[in-house]
Amino acid sequence: MADAPDNSERRGPPPEQPGPVPQGDVPEAVADARRSRWAPLIWVIPVIALGVAAWLALQGVLNIGTAIEITFNSGEGLEAGRTRIKYRDIDIGIVKAIELTDGPNILVKAEINSKAKHLVVEDTRFWVVRPRITGGQALGLGTILTGSHIAMDPGKSGPSRRSFTGLEQPPAITTDAPGRLFTLRAANLGSVDVGSPVYFRRVRVGKTVSTELDKEGKGVVIQVFVNAPYDRFVTAGTRFWDVSGVAIALDSGGFRVETESLTAIVIGGIAFETPPQTRVTAPAAPDTAFTLFSNRDSAMKEIYTIKDSYILYFTHSVRGLSVGAPVNFLGVEIGEVTSIDLDFNREQGSVRPAVGIVIYPERLSARMRERGPTDEPGRRVEALQRWVDRGLRAQLSTGNLLTGQAYVALNFFPKEPRVKINAGQTPPEIPTVPGGFEELQNTVTNVAKNLEKVPFAEVAADFRKAATELEATLKEMSALSAQIRTDIAPEVRATLGDARATLEKAQILLAEDAPLQGDLQTTLREVRRAAQAVRGLADSLERHPESLLRGRKDDTQ
Repeated sequence: MADAPDNSERRGPPPEQPGPVPQGDVPEAVADARRSRWAPLIWVIPVIALGVAAWLALQGVLNIGTAIEITFNSGEGLEAGRTRIKYRDIDIGIVKAIELTDGPNILVKAEINSKAKHLVVEDTRFWVVRPRITGGQALGLGTILTGSHIAMDPGKSGPSRRSFTGLEQPPAITTDAPGRLFTLRAANLGSVDVGSPVYFRRVRVGKTVSTELDKEGKGVVIQVFVNAPYDRFVTAGTRFWDVSGVAIALDSGGFRVETESLTAIVIGGIAFETPPQTRVTAPAAPDTAFTLFSNRDSAMKEIYTIKDSYILYFTHSVRGLSVGAPVNFLGVEIGEVTSIDLDFNREQGSVRPAVGIVIYPERLSARMRERGPTDEPGRRVEALQRWVDRGLRAQLSTGNLLTGQAYVALNFFPKEPRVKINAGQTPPEIPTVPGGFEELQNTVTNVAKNLEKVPFAEVAADFRKAATELEATLKEMSALSAQIRTDIAPEVRATLGDARATLEKAQILLAEDAPLQGDLQTTLREVRRAAQAVRGLADSLERHPESLLRGRKDDTQ
């Protein structure tokens, strides 16, 4: 038979041999204690291997991604095994396969990492990020080098979902974008569109999210998103207006061209501002509804809650005045024109322009701003009567001579006669006076009428007669001038020559060394002696007047 295998090395040294067994006795079996003590350790290695395998299997189960399907209209830029799914620019999945569907769409099968599978819920959105220009901004330029990828916007709903319809355009805002959403209502959309910028003091702070018709079809509803921290500037008193394109205004202030930015000209835009008079300063709640005005002027006019209506009757043309023209009081705008009509007086058979205006009392003083909106008409008429007694009158003035636009000016004219306000008339009437331009026009008209009375035909005839006589006189003067040049001028020239010669002789005679000068000096000495003798005779006669009768007496006697 075959030799039994030698297990001596494996089992260790052989046990001691028992002593001699007596003949006739059966030997007893002796247990090997060393062999039974090491036998259980043989199972440790299989147990450890089994635990490692279980742990690896558990990790494999836990790391299994979530399979999802996304339907797109186009597979441009997508590639199976390479296109990544990203959230906040972090890879959270990969496209596994791209298949055609029965319809015009394509089906993208992807796998989301296990750590991001909680983001895949009912309202999660997916879209393909490609280079595009929208809202005046260039987006997705990084994909030019890295290739397109699928972006994800996690939802907030609880139920999970595995099948989605991808967006063809990126969402205007993501669910985790800081800021607030507001609703605007307008009569028409204008140039505003999805992606149009929202400005605050000409700083871009948000964008338009959606535009749609309201349920009645009588207006549009626009949703705008204002980024944080600028959303805190939107309060309950904030005003929104359209700044699309270029605003051109031709009014009493002249010709104006206004625009918010070049982007607003191309794709439209919306601006907002809180008027300084607004007392509400707390930020508005999300989804608060506002009115979208056509321009800033109309938006700022709506801040006043009190409006007093009045009527003005003019006796002259109101050409150049338009609805919306300002009403100024001492140069400060306090209202606007609301209507321009004609008032026909059946009794007098006359027609005059009737201009309706509104005045905002809150613009007059801080004290009047505290007045309630339900002011008693009687008190308003009494206050108006006091102002009219002081000379308050309305006047049509020209705001711009170039454009001819007019406005209503309220001012005091103390010299105007007293006028009694009709307390029963609604709205109350403010008396008017002709404007400066009308007065100038009336003056020019009166001058023209006076000029019509001037007999221009007779004046022209007299003028022609005077012109004929003047022409004859000029001819006579020309003839006289010729005669002077031919006859008188030579004689005058000779006379002037004789006078010149006489003057030369006189200069010679009057020279200092001339003989005449010596004779003249001798004569003057003789005259001086004669004068002294006459003076002495006069003195002697004054002392002795009797010497005229008796003769001169001897002084020695």
